[in-house]
Amino acid sequence: MKRKKQLRFALTYLLLVVLSLIWLFPIIWVVLTSFRGEGSAYVPYFIPKTWTLDNYIKLFTNSSFPFARWFLNTLIVSTATCVLSTFITVSMAYSLSRIKFKFRNRFLKIALVLNMFPGFMSMIAVYYILKALGLTQTLTSLVLVYSAGAALTFYIAKGFFDTIPYSLDESAMIDGATRMDIFFKITLPLSKPIIVYTALLAFIGPWIDFIFAQVILGDATSKYTVAIGLFSMLQVDTINDWFMAFAAGSVLIAIPITLLFIFMQKYYVEGITGGSVK
Repeated sequence: MKRKKQLRFALTYLLLVVLSLIWLFPIIWVVLTSFRGEGSAYVPYFIPKTWTLDNYIKLFTNSSFPFARWFLNTLIVSTATCVLSTFITVSMAYSLSRIKFKFRNRFLKIALVLNMFPGFMSMIAVYYILKALGLTQTLTSLVLVYSAGAALTFYIAKGFFDTIPYSLDESAMIDGATRMDIFFKITLPLSKPIIVYTALLAFIGPWIDFIFAQVILGDATSKYTVAIGLFSMLQVDTINDWFMAFAAGSVLIAIPITLLFIFMQKYYVEGITGGSVK
């Protein structure tokens, strides 16, 4: 029995190692490609023969593809969306968790059904609405689009607020606190994990989105986000000259998200587990 158990553990760890290598291979390949100084888009080897930082320098010195401007645009959109979406989601979740109003359960069911439909199904309608308002090809329109659907992502946050005893609210109301005082001074300090979780998701969405950004921004090159900008480097007439720079850009845009997850991992996990209990 002991030998069988050891064999089972060995096979399990072997499988995990193989899966890890498969998962890490594309990441390692992109990182190595970003430092490659020779060849073009396709080379028959994995490790570069010459190492260079020119691909990173090229991103910030060549005016044909203003990567620094795209990075700043994406940072502005993601940060603004993160603030708005987090406030909307947390406020919505808290209201549905604490306020018992008529048709509340029906509303929750309708919201659940609406969440089953992917966002890009409304893409054309959203574009024509923005066009009628004169908001296409602007960063403001991206912030509005990304933030507009934030209220429908309240389910996990609501589950977290449900775990906070209502007796705390009642005690505060006996002491004369208003609903606003309870929300800002009692509930929010206790809800740091779910706030971090919501903020991370709200930041990541605009940071990596391509479809909505491509449709709304069109050919406004100066307003591009990094997703559209990097994609433009892979066109037929530019891919051979810009592929290594594209890999360098991919590494750079992964750094902020990676650092956020490293420093916020504790709260992120607590937010998921706490919000999924209910």
